[in-house]
Amino acid sequence: MKSLQFQKLVTLLGVVLFGIKLIAWRITGSNAIFSDTMESTVNIVAAFMGWYSLHLCAKPRDTDHPYGHGKVEFVTSGIEGILIVLAGILILIEAISAIIFGINLDKLDWGIALFASTAVVNYIMGYISYQKGKKENSLVLMSAGKHLQSDTFATISIVFGLLLVHFTGWKWLDPLIAIFFGSYIIVVGYQIVRKALGGIMDKQDEALFAKIVQILQEHRHTEWIDIHNMRIQQFGAHLHIDAHITLPYYYSLKEAHQEMEKVIKLLAQKVDRTIEFNFHMDYCKDFSCELCSINCDLRKKPFVKTIIWNEKNMASVSKHKLD
Repeated sequence: MKSLQFQKLVTLLGVVLFGIKLIAWRITGSNAIFSDTMESTVNIVAAFMGWYSLHLCAKPRDTDHPYGHGKVEFVTSGIEGILIVLAGILILIEAISAIIFGINLDKLDWGIALFASTAVVNYIMGYISYQKGKKENSLVLMSAGKHLQSDTFATISIVFGLLLVHFTGWKWLDPLIAIFFGSYIIVVGYQIVRKALGGIMDKQDEALFAKIVQILQEHRHTEWIDIHNMRIQQFGAHLHIDAHITLPYYYSLKEAHQEMEKVIKLLAQKVDRTIEFNFHMDYCKDFSCELCSINCDLRKKPFVKTIIWNEKNMASVSKHKLD
């Protein structure tokens, strides 16, 4: 199933689960169930936004969007995080009001049964969504999956709390559970917003950068004297990699281009993402001889040692040299 079709299914499921939780809240009057129901409204809005963002991401790049439309995923994910925070604040307000003005609960047995049934469905869909998003490098599906799974654990916690209320008669536990849950989803929302802002501002994905460096280090050629000033941008499931590659100064344009193509083909084979490359070719300088092991009659200095590539020296704007 394609990402867009799967997101439609997630959206439809969100509406159905919201309806079940709404019924459970109406027959019980529970603040704890209300808190989860409010959070489900965010799920629905987020699902529709995710649906729309995946639709945009599927569109090819054009003159107005030369890098494609993938950045919209970060925007919709950020809006989802803001809505989660707002839902958490509303939950806290409702719970505190119940403590001040009185707690009224009814038919907890039926309400708990209905409410608990949503947890199982939520977890299954959340797991599938996260794994699919991870496989397809879709922030929308991963965010939705993580959200659904966290919603499941919260639902289970609320169910256990309500069972305790039902069997002990401690009604004061109901708004306390809601306060705890409201605080929890505010934290979750903040984390989603922070990750989305990082994507919009092209914050470096350290794990991805390290993976690219490791691939290049493990498969490096002697002719690749160094690769530096490497930067990675993410646009949905696509990557854009900028880098400078230092090659022997006496290479012809054809030879230099062939070596650059080897680097590009290597990354295209080893990284499970669609990648666009922008490589700049640099020629070696006298200080490059000390770290170049090519058997070269034109070297100006003797070879000393090979520099191991890492995240620091590959991100450096300057050619590699010995200290």
